[in-house]
Amino acid sequence: MKGEAALPVPRGGLTGPEISFVIPCYNEEANVVAMYEAVTAEAQEHARSHEIIFIDNDSSDTTRTLLRGICARDSRVRAIFNNRNYGQMRSPTYAIYQAEGEAVIAMCCDFQDPPALIGTLISQWRAGAQIALGQRRSEESSLLLGAARKGGYALLGRFADYPIISGATGFGLYARDVVDMFASWNEPEPFVRGMAMESGYRYVVVPYDRPPRMGGKSANNFWTLLNFALSGLSGSAKSLLRMPLIVSIYTGLLAGTLAVFAVARTLWMGYSPLLIAMTLMFIMFATLMFFIGLIGDQLRLLVERSRNVPLVIEEERINFPSERALPSPRVISRTHLEGRP
Repeated sequence: MKGEAALPVPRGGLTGPEISFVIPCYNEEANVVAMYEAVTAEAQEHARSHEIIFIDNDSSDTTRTLLRGICARDSRVRAIFNNRNYGQMRSPTYAIYQAEGEAVIAMCCDFQDPPALIGTLISQWRAGAQIALGQRRSEESSLLLGAARKGGYALLGRFADYPIISGATGFGLYARDVVDMFASWNEPEPFVRGMAMESGYRYVVVPYDRPPRMGGKSANNFWTLLNFALSGLSGSAKSLLRMPLIVSIYTGLLAGTLAVFAVARTLWMGYSPLLIAMTLMFIMFATLMFFIGLIGDQLRLLVERSRNVPLVIEEERINFPSERALPSPRVISRTHLEGRP
């Protein structure tokens, strides 16, 4: 754990639950009821009070029907129905921002994030951790997928702007101040496990063996995982935009060396058209990379200053208290707020 421990401070004057659970869904009819029951059992044992927020990413099965039934019999369960599928980065993070707990636990609906670890996450938070991040120790997967994961983490480890915990999936507990800080960044594609490290908050890692999916079929395939990895790389390794500048520097040094050699050869051995052509080619390439790098870095700065893309658009929300009938102000743009009557 980083830094010195300090006990979490409840938010004075607010009546929110101690722990909020956020569970994203997409075609999870085989798991959603069992997940509700498992999380409820753990929450009643380890939390003073709780709420469970399911966010559905436009499921085509009976997931929404089952969620309506759960919400009807348990007022602590809330549901958000998105008007379309917003992917596995935007939708879960949006739901995290809607939570009102002193701490928020994010987990998948397929039981690959074990509810049995809820007590451990809460105890780590009560001991002073602001983030308790689950770390996949092992998981049954194909050789190709395993190699792709290792390669992806190696790439992030080499180029990321901050340390990335290998095997972290986003499953874990985030304290209230951490969640509010994340929301204030207004990331268009939030890479939560990267944001957790970028924020510098105190964290602990909770290793676990990831079990196979309990039921249903995963919506993830090679391309969805690749898109997720590329989005994470783009969001957490902005220094890659400066790579053309680095390439231009080394290419410029090589071009300078060739130019000196070309002049020396011309003086002592005679004119070499091939060497002159190679020198000019490297000079032009270095110049091109230099300006591409400048454009990339300017683009990075523009993105940093204009992150204001809504994460999702809700179709419906169920069981939220009247004061939370609208999306949390934490995720509404300043312009939107100023324009509201």
